[in-house]
Amino acid sequence: MKTAGTEIAEHLEVLDAEGKLLARAAEAAGTSAKVTTCPDWTVRDLLRHTGAVHRWAAAFVADGHTSPRPIGDAPDLDGAALLDWYRQAHGDLVATLRAAAPDVRCWAFLPAPNPLAFWARRQANETTIHRVDAESARGGAPSPIGTEFAADGIDELLRGFHARARSRVRTQEPRVLRVRATDAGADAVWTVHLSPEPPVTERGGDGPAECELSGPAEHLYLALWNRAPIPHVTGDTALSTLWSETSGV
Repeated sequence: MKTAGTEIAEHLEVLDAEGKLLARAAEAAGTSAKVTTCPDWTVRDLLRHTGAVHRWAAAFVADGHTSPRPIGDAPDLDGAALLDWYRQAHGDLVATLRAAAPDVRCWAFLPAPNPLAFWARRQANETTIHRVDAESARGGAPSPIGTEFAADGIDELLRGFHARARSRVRTQEPRVLRVRATDAGADAVWTVHLSPEPPVTERGGDGPAECELSGPAEHLYLALWNRAPIPHVTGDTALSTLWSETSGV
């Protein structure tokens, strides 16, 4: 079993690599290019958003803020200047997290072994998804996502984000949705209990489910973040439609 320290180090490696890929794709696309996976955004919007989130996240760890703070506005930059600003924001975040004490105390908004583990995992996933966005604007084949990382990202999304009160994935009557990453081991299965309340997700696939979303972890990860079609759906397709229409975070 991995230790929290090992997982933090792995997430920081992903964060470092994904931010560099994001910047390269954004530079190739140009800041005026439309982001296919987020039709309301241009690459400029994407860089300003992701860079602002990087700076927001780094400040919690660097300054030890223990309560929520708003995400600050990005500067009114464009072109090469904006790319330089994004690269600096990303580099500062990576450096801040790598230099942080393992027992740093600060605010976090999802369950984790400690705040540093939360921010490393969250920013690795944030940056990976937005790297996919940048590559959609650039065109061509997207960079791969590791199976283990993708499965962990599915877990964060289902048991973290959609356990919160703001999740809109709800049904009038109790329903059961199953999610299965077919290439990530026997335990890469989640059972999502839907109701008028926020979803409750548990690991494992015991018991019946009315709908199952399945596929390789990388493809399923992107699908659950609404960046790609769901690879395979069995059972009541209304639940897969519900996910696609209401799961945006």
